Amino acid sequence: MLALTRTWKLLSVGMLVALFATRVSASGAVGDHVNALSEHVDEYTEEVVWLIGKIDGIISTYETKGSAAAGTDAIVDHWEAVDFHSAIETHYIPLYASIWQGLFAVKTAMDEGKPEADVRAAQASLESVLWQSLGAVKVAAQYQERGLLPEYTAISADSPTETIDVIKQRLDRVLAKYAEQLPEQARNIATAAYAEQFESIEDAIEKRDAELTEDLEVDFNVRLPKAIDAGVSVDALRDLVLAMQAKLNQAKTLLSE
Repeated sequence: MLALTRTWKLLSVGMLVALFATRVSASGAVGDHVNALSEHVDEYTEEVVWLIGKIDGIISTYETKGSAAAGTDAIVDHWEAVDFHSAIETHYIPLYASIWQGLFAVKTAMDEGKPEADVRAAQASLESVLWQSLGAVKVAAQYQERGLLPEYTAISADSPTETIDVIKQRLDRVLAKYAEQLPEQARNIATAAYAEQFESIEDAIEKRDAELTEDLEVDFNVRLPKAIDAGVSVDALRDLVLAMQAKLNQAKTLLSE
């Protein structure tokens, strides 16, 4: 309750409406719960506790038996298995991306054989953003009950292949804005491309190539924002964008078939 009260003090009505309105449509089996958040807050809380416990178990295995035995791939599987995943994905993309980055920070630390202290530090950061995200969903639930948030509605693109072309164009704009030394604008364009276009065709791609879908999701939510935030060279960001566009071309071919 204390954390929720603090969140209320930090976020005004106008700010919340703006934040949560950035993600009001997509496709996929998201679930009706995203339009009835208040009815599922307890469930989300249990899922966060469950997820934290699962990741802690993986880390404990790493500490005693090493990365090979830890099975770090399960970290992403556990995250995608909970309904809380959809609650954040549909209502607050910035925190959604932060969770992905936190998950991969923990996973990468173990895969690279980092010291236990480094892994635990990454775990602490991830848990912090998970609890922050839960607090945001609780606030969103109260605004939703008052009719202050737009309803999430599923959409499907008339032409998924054309949607991919739009995403590729927006990635070009990401690179252009970054080259103009406007990293915040570049990041916002990337976030919008993910939320407004990629998510609308993600399920269709996943049915044909689940690994490609997950790889692109990591690109949008981890690799690209981290590269922008890190201030990499324009050439380095161009290489990343070109790699993403190549994957999108693969997806376009799959969808055409």
